[in-house]
Amino acid sequence: MVTVSTLLAEHSGFSEPAPSPLLLLGQGRDLASERGVECVGELPAPSDPNLVERARAARAALGSRAFVLGHHYQRDEVIDFADVTGDSFKLAREAAARPEAEFILFCGVHFMAESADILTSDQQRVVLPDLAAGCSMADMAAIGQVEEAWAVLQDVGVADSTVPVTYMNSSAAIKAFTGRHSGTVCTSSNAEVALRWAFDQVGGVDGTGKVLFLPDQHLGRNTAVLELGMSLDDCVVFDPRKPNGGLTDQELRDARMILWRGHCSVHGRFSVQNVTDIRAAVPGVNVMVHPECKNEVVTASDYVGSTEYIIKQLDAAEPGSSWAIGTELNLVRRVARAHPDKNVHYLDSTVCFCSTMNRIDLPHLVWAMESLVEGRMVNQIVVDADDAHWARVALDQMLALPGL
Repeated sequence: MVTVSTLLAEHSGFSEPAPSPLLLLGQGRDLASERGVECVGELPAPSDPNLVERARAARAALGSRAFVLGHHYQRDEVIDFADVTGDSFKLAREAAARPEAEFILFCGVHFMAESADILTSDQQRVVLPDLAAGCSMADMAAIGQVEEAWAVLQDVGVADSTVPVTYMNSSAAIKAFTGRHSGTVCTSSNAEVALRWAFDQVGGVDGTGKVLFLPDQHLGRNTAVLELGMSLDDCVVFDPRKPNGGLTDQELRDARMILWRGHCSVHGRFSVQNVTDIRAAVPGVNVMVHPECKNEVVTASDYVGSTEYIIKQLDAAEPGSSWAIGTELNLVRRVARAHPDKNVHYLDSTVCFCSTMNRIDLPHLVWAMESLVEGRMVNQIVVDADDAHWARVALDQMLALPGL
């Protein structure tokens, strides 16, 4: 366990946690995982002293045929080989802007690779180095559950006055559902704009219309309350595991924001106690968190914003200033190294990586690239054509929103 006091004692502000065990490609399967994927292949050993050189050689052999995308939460060893880094939507757009690339190697998680497949041409093929790199938040909203929830809203008589809005961190099937029902996709950067647009379709923020927000309840709640001026009482949580979502018909009629019972396993860890502890340990510290954090954590913080926002805030911060950041650890460590003139701390009292994102490691990337060099197509992500069409409708609606 890494405590706040331990972190502060380190000059860099960080200590490496013990590595968590990862399922090695082709060497077993984890039936308890959210996907339960078994991949077949020969994975290079992480201890292979030639691994970096093999990665360089494979990348050079692929040349312009391949475009490698690295999400901000990826390991440094993977980011070193990324042609571009960014959040999930930025990376999908970057992929679409490279029509000359035959292969898009997406070092992220499954829903991100799906978005890249939707936005790129039919001639391009999207590869996810480890098919078991899922997203626990995205997996909290299964398409069957969402369709059943919509049926509940129809039975209660509020579906016609409800617009679905789904976070980028959702499956292609959920994005397609949103497109079929005249909704939109949002990012953590433009959630306010997306919600205002959605409410405008059903009478405006001050009206009586509703938004069904998928799948992260915290981003939906924080945006509605802190940006749109709604109250916590305007928000209800729909639990797909309970009859009627665990809500009465009247609660559904009265609600303005119907929030899906989903959350990020990393950002959901941060607590008000973490904020209290870091303020006591570092006088004058600026606390900055991602809007996927709980409402009480967000309201106790000084700055709230997307991954890109967090990076830009640190870039613009005064030398010597102190910051405690509540988001995924790989990113926090990276921005801390990029700003040695600032005191950067991790907000949580224990270290937590995004475990599914961390399934993409250098051995998996080397295996995927070497396979492509040898002419073997591996781990291709292909979205069903009908889902791809309707998901693109929802994504295009987001692209049409102002300010993106």
